[in-house]
Amino acid sequence: MAQNVQVKTPLMTPVLIVGCVIILVSFAVRASFGVFQIPIAAEFGWLRSEFSLAIAIQNLAWGIGQPIFGAIAEKVGDRKAIVLGALTYAAGLVLSSFAVTPEAHQMLEILVGFGIAGTGFGVILAVVGRASSDENRSMSLAIATAAGSAGQVFGAPMAEWMLSFMSWQQTFVVFAVAILSLLLLLPQMRAPVAASKAELQESMGTILKRAFRDPSYTLIFLGFFSCGYQLAFVTAHFPAMITEMCGPIAPGGALASLGITSTSALGAVAISLIGLANIGGTLLAGWAGNHFPKKYLLTGIYTGRTLAAAVFILMPITPTTVIVFSVVMGSLWLATVPLTSGLVAHLYGLRYMGTLYGIVFFSHQLGSFLGVWLGGRMYDQYGDYTAVWWVGVAVGAFSAIVHLPIKEKRAPAAVAA
Repeated sequence: MAQNVQVKTPLMTPVLIVGCVIILVSFAVRASFGVFQIPIAAEFGWLRSEFSLAIAIQNLAWGIGQPIFGAIAEKVGDRKAIVLGALTYAAGLVLSSFAVTPEAHQMLEILVGFGIAGTGFGVILAVVGRASSDENRSMSLAIATAAGSAGQVFGAPMAEWMLSFMSWQQTFVVFAVAILSLLLLLPQMRAPVAASKAELQESMGTILKRAFRDPSYTLIFLGFFSCGYQLAFVTAHFPAMITEMCGPIAPGGALASLGITSTSALGAVAISLIGLANIGGTLLAGWAGNHFPKKYLLTGIYTGRTLAAAVFILMPITPTTVIVFSVVMGSLWLATVPLTSGLVAHLYGLRYMGTLYGIVFFSHQLGSFLGVWLGGRMYDQYGDYTAVWWVGVAVGAFSAIVHLPIKEKRAPAAVAA
């Protein structure tokens, strides 16, 4: 039976290290899908909106699957949930490599989305949170989140590199093998159920009812929507947007000397830069979450994103502005995740953190679906991404405001007895 007294543990535990590796590989694959927008559309002559819808469905399935995998982990075990997620992820990638119609891609991305749910934040952060001591939890969640950014650093450029000598179908199969290799690490993925006596006595139904009646939980749910919209839109469409809207790269300039000679290559590098900058931003958010109210930090992050996006689209898009925006946006990219997941754990305890955060994450993925799908739809309608970009600015401002009324006070039933 779980103990009431939290045993102090070191920051870097086997659970945290393995969790970081799983999230890193899972997110490296996920972050690369925007690179396939143009190659797949060009091969089959599809509209931009058709493959965009496939990615949008992937994000929606991820959101639907997140609370499901969280509940599976809490009922039958974390490792079983991760195994199921990895198998589903790999199956979706392999089957997608044989798809030749938009409808087939769109349906198979449901498997990929569920696979991401089983190998991503909802399951892994809950395990990491339970394996961490109180004083280390915020930073542990930040480190695990930053691992997702580390995957993004090399995911898109690796996909771009692989496409230079193999087909997108072969690239999908290689990615599937990488996902399956994660199963070799699972023996180290053990974590206690760090919960108080009061939490252990509460059923999942009881804690869900308490959360759903709490206006603060509703505000967290609503606020996470714009995070999903912005991140998914940029991941799926920013490489193509840069390819088509960015000014030319000067021959012999600094970028050319680094081997970046085309706007297509710059698009992949931009996704990598966002991931690289986010490692520092997320770790800083984890540290700040231990010292300042999380709701105000979240308001600040969404405000920063809103201003950065507005300034970027108002200026001429050049290689320089692309790099500056990527670094600024990257520093705010996943910084919301350790703060949002930490806020859920603080308000409702750790026992059902995976399920509760999974439900909040569904809002994130609703935003992701809209950002990716609307990006392709409005591109086909207007011929560029300007209009849909301004929608992202508006929803970012909404999230900055909606976090302010949250009452960051732990519910009595979640206090250790």
